[in-house]
Amino acid sequence: MSESAPRPRAKVTSVVSNKGGVGKTTVATNLAIYLRALHEELPVALVTLDDQSIVERMFRLGQPSADAGNLKHGWSERSFERVLVLGQYGIQFVPPPPDTGPLKSRAEDSRTLARILAATSFDGVWLIDTKSDLETLTRNALFASDLVILPVADQASLEEAGKAFELMARDGGRPDRGRVLLSLVDRRTRVDDARDLADRLAAAVDAEGWPRFQTSLSRSPRVEALNSATGTPHSILHHARGTAIHRELRELAEEVGKLLDLGAPAAPARVRSERRAPERSLVDEIRLALLRSLRGGR
Repeated sequence: MSESAPRPRAKVTSVVSNKGGVGKTTVATNLAIYLRALHEELPVALVTLDDQSIVERMFRLGQPSADAGNLKHGWSERSFERVLVLGQYGIQFVPPPPDTGPLKSRAEDSRTLARILAATSFDGVWLIDTKSDLETLTRNALFASDLVILPVADQASLEEAGKAFELMARDGGRPDRGRVLLSLVDRRTRVDDARDLADRLAAAVDAEGWPRFQTSLSRSPRVEALNSATGTPHSILHHARGTAIHRELRELAEEVGKLLDLGAPAAPARVRSERRAPERSLVDEIRLALLRSLRGGR
């Protein structure tokens, strides 16, 4: 199967878990922003295969036009060329449809998404946010991906990560593309006298022989507030400076950059003055704002 489907020109990373509540969308949206900040010339595009509105609310600039398309139209046209939108933070995104249900019948072939991405003129990194299932759309994401991030927060999500590895082995091979990310880590959660839950999960992942990220993501009340306090979710990069999750997401983005061979990340020490020059373009201003946030606003 892998040999009969075209490979996208861009690098593709998916965030996958059959269990809800492990932070998939938070990881996908914020990782996109961190990658854009660390690799300032790198185009980054986000696709959600879920029908939740968080991506639209977080990245949409202004009102969509009357003839604006979404994932459903791009899937039908077999290209995201027309529906790809430049949004907040310099992130491009494909707007989600009101309901992904009708798309499932068009996604029975796991190679479809790979073909769509290959047909889209985009050279950068695709980040794919998936629904909490392992059905046809998610299987398309698994097949298309160079790297699959598997958030694990508890025993149930650990078991679901195992199912994703099995699917990757079956659909085109290459199960080594999967990598476990310990998420929502709370060191106060103990499972016995000696180990907390995160240590126990890490030991279980290692025992299975699954790759995992060196960094983990802490449970953070700040992130929960950023996602739900207003109608517009806010980025961790810009609004959670000085927190553990701010540092951890940068570390995650650096690991992802190395795995995808994106080159050296931007060095905060080289960030230019905050003073705004009148001749700077909007793209320049977005770039400077992202880099300032990475170094803690200095």
